Amino acid sequence: MWDKSEMMVNLSEFRRRPACEVRIGQVTIGGGHPVAVQSMTNTDTNDTAASVAQIERIDRAGGHIVRLTAQGRREGENLENIVRQLRADGFSTAVVADIHFVPEVAAIAARYVDKVRINPGNYRTQNGELEALIEQCRERGVALRIGVNHGSLAKRVFDEWGDTPQGMVVSAMEFLRVCRERDFGQVVVSMKSSNTRVMVAAYRLLVGAMDAEGMHYPIHLGVTEAGNGIEGRVKSAVGIGALLADGIGDTIRVSLTEAPENEIPVAQLLVEHFADRPGTFEVRHPERYSPTEYRRRSRVTVPVVHTEPLDGFRVIEAVSGNPTAELRAAILNLDVPDEPVVVRRRYEESSLETLAVKAAADLGPLLLDGLADGIWIDAPGFSEDAVREVELMILQAARVRFSHTEYIACPSCGRTLYDIEKTLADIKARTSHLKNLRIGVMGCIVNGPGEMADADYGYVGAGPGRITLYKGREVVERNILQEEALDRLVELIKSNGDWPPA
Repeated sequence: MWDKSEMMVNLSEFRRRPACEVRIGQVTIGGGHPVAVQSMTNTDTNDTAASVAQIERIDRAGGHIVRLTAQGRREGENLENIVRQLRADGFSTAVVADIHFVPEVAAIAARYVDKVRINPGNYRTQNGELEALIEQCRERGVALRIGVNHGSLAKRVFDEWGDTPQGMVVSAMEFLRVCRERDFGQVVVSMKSSNTRVMVAAYRLLVGAMDAEGMHYPIHLGVTEAGNGIEGRVKSAVGIGALLADGIGDTIRVSLTEAPENEIPVAQLLVEHFADRPGTFEVRHPERYSPTEYRRRSRVTVPVVHTEPLDGFRVIEAVSGNPTAELRAAILNLDVPDEPVVVRRRYEESSLETLAVKAAADLGPLLLDGLADGIWIDAPGFSEDAVREVELMILQAARVRFSHTEYIACPSCGRTLYDIEKTLADIKARTSHLKNLRIGVMGCIVNGPGEMADADYGYVGAGPGRITLYKGREVVERNILQEEALDRLVELIKSNGDWPPA
């Protein structure tokens, strides 16, 4: 295993992590190219017209890499028709196949697409399947994404490491070493989780492990199951922003339980926000920072927002174009190392969504890393109540203070067999008054039970018109009719004492 100290963060100034070039169709990432943005269809991959139309909407929005699920041979074969029609329509969109459970589908998909994404948790390396896929990808110039998911680690990895960031890195490195042994460099790697703290730690540990072995593969960033609305955007911005601030990331996806083209403007906003992070900030005590291990710096147990009493807190305000590094340096340079700190930043935004995304990306990482003890967004264009709500969302996304129900909701894909956007809205309408609960709303079982592992309750698609309910990691009821499932979920929450009395 690697030493955690091998993850080197430049605390004084912003520098992008160098990565080798990888071509994904007409898109090139790494090698100093701008960070690319992408999305994923939620259409049935067997429906050529619907899939092509959605890919084209995503492309027109600015997402020039689009992923489709290929869960079976039929879906894998239909990628040929989708790509053919897309090209006939004049679109050069890079098409990516997402593979789960059935390795032979990856071989089918690799005949037609620009990149194949495989999950090490659902794939085997012992029987030569990965080596065969690598050679097939090499022959056509197809890129390969090693996409590790927190919720679907291989059993042998889980048994030794648990569902930890370290286990995720072990899983990724095993596959990356095979790629290196085969002298195959057209590789991208991702380490996704719905838990921002796990996600950020996993990526940072991965960078340390790759650096230790001289690997420089590009990195794809994303927070899975972020949900929808401003909350989903804030959660994504906290996790992705923490890594972009470190200079990590060559392509990103903001996963929202909304129309996939809605993800693109948020991703583009993050890319633009981190395109230039000027300034150099002296850090006298770098030893106080632990980027790969969460450690609270002060004794404050409940971080505050700006409308709450700030007696005993030092307020530190960022004024530079690199607020994350500026504030981090100021905190690490304190004469009293554990002095409680509120981080402050002024924003002149006219859009609440833009304000929320930028503030989450700038200030959220300081909370996520255990450095800050409170947040103060100075936004004269908005009411105090609106700003306070955004501050509370950021604290929750950084997993330091929970003030409302959290929904771990997947963005859906072609595997989803029900209207997840409407279902999430219905569940929110019935449960949003609950406090300090986490409810998972998942399209299918591929990553569902694992990604919502720290949820209190789960609502997971089990088949056409059928839902399985979870309490924690345990199945409570299987294959319920969907029209009954929401009432049964409410009954389950009430029976466990998590529903307040009328």
